[in-house]
Amino acid sequence: MKAESKAQQRAAGAALSAKRGNTKVGDLQGASKDMYESMTEEELDDMASTSTKDLPDHKD
Repeated sequence: MKAESKAQQRAAGAALSAKRGNTKVGDLQGASKDMYESMTEEELDDMASTSTKDLPDHKD
């Protein structure tokens, strides 16, 4: 699944970092915390690796 906005891509990156143990889970908030709890590392990696070139800042 690809990210639909830059904000979603950044949130996935933060959740992925926590899944890999690079950041504390307690530092997550909002969408990144929800993503951490509901998505696999593979799904997060796919979403976080989405190019932000043509993405809007936020999804409407």
